Amino acid sequence: MAIVKVADDNFKETIGQDGLVLVDFWAPWCGPCKMIAPVLEEMNGKLGDQLTIAKMNVDDNPETPGAYGIMSIPTLKLFKNGVEVSSVVGFKPLQDMLAWVEPHLA
Repeated sequence: MAIVKVADDNFKETIGQDGLVLVDFWAPWCGPCKMIAPVLEEMNGKLGDQLTIAKMNVDDNPETPGAYGIMSIPTLKLFKNGVEVSSVVGFKPLQDMLAWVEPHLA
């Protein structure tokens, strides 16, 4: 499955789907956000059938990041069946990202 772009108006619908959804809160001017983009692409290649990856541009969609208290980017939040189960802030290499997500896949 392709990485999806999510906005304020379809955020709840996106995270509310069955299964695991990883949301990347990012902005185009953010260096670490650019660094994590290929990591997310690689994760999508490995786990795309078990995990939905969504990206939200915080500059274009201020409502949702405000509601979730996003203070730094990139912030990545993991939702399972619509409920937030974990989050991380900042760049993480692929192995760390996989280790973060894998316990929630079962």
